[in-house]
Amino acid sequence: MANIIVTIDGYSSCGKSTLAKKLAARLHYKYIDSGAMYRAITLYFLRNRVDWNVAEEVLDALKNIQLEFVVNPEHKRSEIFLNGENVEYVIRDLVVAEKVSEVAAVKEVREFAVAAQQQLGAGKGIVMDGRDIGTTVFPEAELKIFLVADPAVRVARRFKELHEKNPVVTLEEVKHNLEMRDYIDSNREISPLRKAEDALTLDNTDLSPEETLNKACDMVHAALKRG
Repeated sequence: MANIIVTIDGYSSCGKSTLAKKLAARLHYKYIDSGAMYRAITLYFLRNRVDWNVAEEVLDALKNIQLEFVVNPEHKRSEIFLNGENVEYVIRDLVVAEKVSEVAAVKEVREFAVAAQQQLGAGKGIVMDGRDIGTTVFPEAELKIFLVADPAVRVARRFKELHEKNPVVTLEEVKHNLEMRDYIDSNREISPLRKAEDALTLDNTDLSPEETLNKACDMVHAALKRG
C-alpha cells in the first residue's frame, strides 16, 4: 500500500505534536515538527539579536541557519538540531513561545521554512503538524486533519507542560500567550491559520491522547482505502 502525507493543523496546545508523533510511530512514518522549525529559527534570532522587522537582517540570518531532525536513539523520536546543536528542549521555553508567532509571520521566514518542509516530505510517508501544512505546505496531501479543543482545556494543557519546567509561570501568563498566538496566527498576512476546505475536524476536548490517536488512525485507514 502506497505511503501518504498526513497533515495536522490547529491552534496552539491542541495536542498536534503529541498526536503527530504517536501517529507517525504507529504508521512507521517520519514525523516532521514544523513548529519546532519556527521555534528554532526564533531561538537563533533571539540569541543573535536579529531584528525580524528588517528584511535584510532576516535574510542574512537565514543564510546561517541549518535545521535538521535527528532520531534520538534512546527514545526513538526525532529531535531538532540548530546548526549542529540539539535545541529540542530549549525551544520550549516561554521566552521563545512569546515571540515565535511574530517570527513565523515574517514572509522570508515562512518561505525558508516551507521550502525546507516540502523537501523533507518529497518522498511521502510523513506526518507533519503546524498551522499551514494542509493549506500551504502540502495542499495536495491525501489526509488533512484540523485538530481543535476548547480554549480552557488548551490553557490547562499548556500550563501543565510549562509549569513542570518553570514553576513560577502563572496560568494568566499562559492564557495571555495562547490568546496572543491565536490572534497572530489567524491574522497574519502570509499563510494565516485556517482549516483547509477538504480537512477533517477532530475535536479532542474530551478525548485522551490514546482516543485521539485511534480516531486519527481511523481517518488514515479511510484515506488509504480511497487510494
